Amino acid sequence: MDHSGALELFAGKFNVQQGVAFTFFIGSMAMMAATAFFWLSMREVGERWRTSMLVSGLITFIAAVHYFYMRDFYLAHKLSPTFFRYVDWLLTVPLMCVEFYLITKKAGAKIELLWKLIAASVAMLVLGYIGEGIYRDEAVSWVWGFLSSLPYFYILYLVWSGEVAALAAQAGPLVQKANRVLAWFVLVGWAIYPIGYILGTKGGLFGMDLGTDAGFMDLVYNIGDAINKIGFGLVIYALARSEDSAESSKA
Repeated sequence: MDHSGALELFAGKFNVQQGVAFTFFIGSMAMMAATAFFWLSMREVGERWRTSMLVSGLITFIAAVHYFYMRDFYLAHKLSPTFFRYVDWLLTVPLMCVEFYLITKKAGAKIELLWKLIAASVAMLVLGYIGEGIYRDEAVSWVWGFLSSLPYFYILYLVWSGEVAALAAQAGPLVQKANRVLAWFVLVGWAIYPIGYILGTKGGLFGMDLGTDAGFMDLVYNIGDAINKIGFGLVIYALARSEDSAESSKA
């Protein structure tokens, strides 16, 4: 890495660029620490929860590695690492959707549900990248943003009132509660991404150019990524520990 770029960036008064660079560093450290926690916690949870904890650690590990690359790119070029960010999301977001399948598997979730979630998340990201990475500076970017929102709303439907929600209710109150918390992450936590898309692309809001300098959105993305990805894993961990404790008390 070219450390002269980092020194130049951090010289003088604190600004948005410094804040973004700092959150790339903190984000990578936080997600690597979360990875260690999730994988070490596999020894503390019941066997049926170990795959979920493994996936939680994979999500944060992949994100941590990508954050090192994104930080270096940002410091070297002073540009948003859009390509690297979408590569990260293309790997981690489907894995986050896999967690919904894993926690409802006991209630009879079928492999078809898993593929629905994965297909919707991949479609959401590929369509979003076309608009933000390829047609970013063209008024047509809003079309790709709109198309990207369709699979996102489909995921929302599945986890709030569709198949995932129904299976979670059958799996018991603990799984139902965990599913609802994860659903809130999808509804509220993931909302930063379409906001960033609208602000970061020309004509992102139905063809209207907001004229907004969206450089600060990297700051929001970094914070949101850490909260969403680490938060997903913590919800799974809390569910595993709660259900294991409930089963132990019955024994």
